[in-house]
Parts: sequence; structure tokens; C-alpha cells
Amino acid sequence: MATQASKASRRKRRSKRLYPQIDFSRGVVGNNFSLSRPRRAAAMRKSPRILLLAVHLLTISVSNVIAWTGEIHGRVVCDVCGDSSIGPEDHVLEGAEVAVLCITKSGEVLNYQAFTNSKGVYTVAETMPEIDRWDACLVRPISSFHEQCGHLGDGSTGVKFTYNRPSGYSYAIKPFIYRAASAPIYCS
Repeated sequence: MATQASKASRRKRRSKRLYPQIDFSRGVVGNNFSLSRPRRAAAMRKSPRILLLAVHLLTISVSNVIAWTGEIHGRVVCDVCGDSSIGPEDHVLEGAEVAVLCITKSGEVLNYQAFTNSKGVYTVAETMPEIDRWDACLVRPISSFHEQCGHLGDGSTGVKFTYNRPSGYSYAIKPFIYRAASAPIYCS
């Protein structure tokens, strides 16, 4: 009988050695598989290094994406005489609002709002991955905050175009024209 009991206990010991128990809070537990306290501490000190290495490698792989930069610019002018031509009597409009709507190659719709500077120039620029670059854009005037020059001129409703410029190049839009409510006497 004693021999049968000792054989059974040997089998149990042998099965424990072959199939160790796993305790996720302490690591692998079993005869030769458990980590001693110093080894466990050393492994825990190495894990932040491994995490930093993984983050670094991920950063390098993401930074290999080719960047693309596009720019759209134009002017907004007040046609004082209403003759549909820009002359010496006409002036630029500062603070005029322009909307730029672009669709990217990936199908995303981007909406930009721009205001003219003191020279009447608005600019929209964007840097993005090459695969998400602008495909087609629509630029249209929204409003002029000038008291005497607030009526949108003929043909200034907007410009739709396909953006096929390479990275770093800009697309120039024809000037948007606002007209005065009434033309001065010297325009006659």
C-alpha cells in the first residue's frame, strides 16, 4: 500500500513539474519556472525600457510618412467705380471673409475660414500626409465688413478647381470683387 501511495505522490509531483501553474500577478509559478524576488524586480525595471523602445520604433515608423504642403491664396478688392476692372481708384479690403472647402484624396472634407490682411490677401495653407492631400477645392467670398463696399460683384460667387500642385507650391485664385453701393461722381 505504501508503495502505491508513494507512486501516486510521485505522479502528482511529476505533473506539477511538467505543467506549471500560472499566476498572472507574480509571473509563472512552479518548480523551476518561478522568478525569485530579485529577478522579478530586474524584469520589472527592464519593462519600461522595452516600452520606451517600442514607442521609439513606432515614432520612427510614423515619421516615415511623406508630408505634403499645399497653399491657396488670393485677394479681395473693392471696385469703387463698379466697372469690373481693377484701377487706381480701387482698393483692397482688409478683414473680408473667405471660405475654402477642400476634399482630400481619402474623401475627407476640410473647411477653412480665412480673413484678408491689410494688403487684401487671404491665405490657407496645410501640411498633411501625401495620401490625404487636397484633391478638389472650392473658394468663395463670404462677407466684406467694409461699410461702402459690401455688394458682391458679378462673377465673384466662387472658384472650383482641382488641386494638382506638387508639395510646396501654391494655387492663386483670381481676385474677388465687391462693389460700392453707389459710385462716386469722379467715376462717371
